[in-house]
Amino acid sequence: MKVSVITPSFNQGQFIERTLLSVARQSGVDVEHLVMDGGSTDNTVEILTQFCPPLRWVSVPDKGQADAVNNGILSSDGDVIGWLNSDDIYYPDAIRRVVTFFKEHPSVDVVYGQADHIDVHDYPFEAYPTEHWNFERLHQTCFICQPALFFRRRVVEKNGLLDASLHYCMDYDYWLRLSYAGVRFAYLEEKLAGSRLYSGNKTLGEKVPVHAEVNDMFKKNSGKVPKLWLQKYAQVSMHERLGGIARSKIEFSVRYALAKMHWNGKSS
Repeated sequence: MKVSVITPSFNQGQFIERTLLSVARQSGVDVEHLVMDGGSTDNTVEILTQFCPPLRWVSVPDKGQADAVNNGILSSDGDVIGWLNSDDIYYPDAIRRVVTFFKEHPSVDVVYGQADHIDVHDYPFEAYPTEHWNFERLHQTCFICQPALFFRRRVVEKNGLLDASLHYCMDYDYWLRLSYAGVRFAYLEEKLAGSRLYSGNKTLGEKVPVHAEVNDMFKKNSGKVPKLWLQKYAQVSMHERLGGIARSKIEFSVRYALAKMHWNGKSS
């Protein structure tokens, strides 16, 4: 069973060598690693050129992270696909454990495991809040850690690629789309990856646009945004304006009502 690891990249020279090493050090499995760089202007290309063992990579402008992942999937031929961003890492032996699980559970299409949030020095400072698979719960929170998830190629063949128009929640959108299609998910209770969380990444640095895109995604896909996501949007929008200080419950209620009106309309 061959595994294709796709790494979208853009100006992550600070971290990408550690990402590459985490893949190269996986043992006991057949892995191809493709780096789809969007034309970085830092030292990324130098690192890719000099990295040993050699790996497949391109550095050309793309339409964003999801487009890079899609291009990598189309350029790969593994039976299983993993998506590892250029600032994240796999833990030792992660891919072998995933392959073993897939071999033992041929009806499972998607496997996701446990993970940590890591800092700029790769230090794990908290566990990523992963949970056992629950279709309804996935609508309330994204409990799947993207670098700790792997899927069979047949998933793409039946359900298509990522939505390249999305810039923040393309992974969450894909997991939801697969769940709607009846794709079978399984939870592997082993730590597989480190997801980097620091001030310079999109998750922390652009909370309001992230939550707005999630709400737009739900509106587009199901016609209505879940209450919890409206509440989350109200919370982050209030904190951004007030420097992280919530002024009053009244303001939260007003912002929630406005978000509800915007995405779900008067009748919701």
